[in-house]
Amino acid sequence: MKKLRILIADDHGLVRRGARALLQAQQGWRVVGEAANGREAVEKAKEMKPDVAVVDISMPELDGVEVARQILEAVPDAKVLVLTMHESDQMVQRALGAGAHGYILKSDLTDSLPKAVKAIAEGKRFLTPKVSEIVLDGFLKTKSRHRQGERADARVTPREVEIIRLLVEGKTNKEIAALLGIAVRTVETHRSKIMLKLGLHSLAELIHYAMRHGIATVREG
Repeated sequence: MKKLRILIADDHGLVRRGARALLQAQQGWRVVGEAANGREAVEKAKEMKPDVAVVDISMPELDGVEVARQILEAVPDAKVLVLTMHESDQMVQRALGAGAHGYILKSDLTDSLPKAVKAIAEGKRFLTPKVSEIVLDGFLKTKSRHRQGERADARVTPREVEIIRLLVEGKTNKEIAALLGIAVRTVETHRSKIMLKLGLHSLAELIHYAMRHGIATVREG
C-alpha cells in the first residue's frame, strides 16, 4: 500500500485519538492533521491536501456532508470517508451524493476504519455490511411508497373507466362519443389524460393495463 496522508475531522477528541491510533498503526500511513469542527476541516484540507479525509457528520459550524462537498471542490484528488453514529438511509444518500467515497459507523470503527481507508484510497467505494443493509432497507421502503403513490395518482375516474373499456373493445373515438353522448374532442381529451395519468404510450399498453386491473377482458376469437 502506498504512503497515505490522512486528515481526521471529528468534534470528539476521544474519537480522533482512536482513529489516529488505528490509522498510524498501518505502515506508510500518516495522520497529517486533525479538526474539531467543519470549517476547520475544510481549511486544513485546503492547506494539507490529504489523500483521505475521515469526516464526522455531526460537527459544529459545518456538517460533514457540506464538509465533504467543500473538501472535494478544493482538493479534487482527495477521498472522503464518512465516520458517524447516524444509522439513516437519508444521511447515507446525502453523504454519497456530496461525493463521499465511503460511509462507516462509529460502532464499526475498530474493525472497519483501516479497511475503509485502504479501499477508498484505491479508488473503490466502501460501505460496511450494516450500512449496505440500511441503504437497501431505505431503497425498498422508498420503492414501496413510490408504488403506492403511483397507484393513488393513477386512480381513474368512472368516466375514464368507461372510455378504457370501449377503447379496449376496439371502438373509435367517434363511436365512443356517440355511445356516451359527448363530443369527439372530449373523448380525445379523456384518452390523452388517461394515457398520461397511467404512463402509457400505446393502445396495446392500455389493453394490458385494463386486463391487469380487471377493468376489461379481451375476448379471443
